Amino acid sequence: MSSAVVTIPEKHGGDLADRSSVRLWLRLLSCTMTIEKIVQRRLTDGFNTTLPRFDVLAALERRPQGMTMGELSRALLVSNGNVTAIVQKLVKDGAVTSTPLASDRRSSLIQLTPAGAKSFKGLARAHHDWIDTLFADLQPAERDAMFSALGHLKQSLGNAAHKDRS
Repeated sequence: MSSAVVTIPEKHGGDLADRSSVRLWLRLLSCTMTIEKIVQRRLTDGFNTTLPRFDVLAALERRPQGMTMGELSRALLVSNGNVTAIVQKLVKDGAVTSTPLASDRRSSLIQLTPAGAKSFKGLARAHHDWIDTLFADLQPAERDAMFSALGHLKQSLGNAAHKDRS
């Protein structure tokens, strides 16, 4: 395996002199998409699974009491239709259960099975290792500064979204 440094091409040469906000957004998007593609490939190659399936399992792992389909779709920021097919496959594979709610038979409670929880632990361990590897070239101070700056951006985006709803 070669240790040559490979760079991802920048749009507009990466110059921030003009339209710096747009260029920053494009850089964030480029980094996010690259990480997502690498993780997706590793999930497929190493575990024969998908990132959306991983995301559903992760959301359910964080809520051991289970979630309704609506709660799950809101947590993942996707439509109910997107989650339904994934959950149906996970039920078929024995990774989750789907139990109709007594209070509303149209809704179901989705929970990890013990086998699903065990399987997810292996996926999560590998996922954490991959992310650590992808960020390994950043110094701790760089990671901290980036985390702080992105936290500020997240707050700013929340404010903008709130204004849009008002």
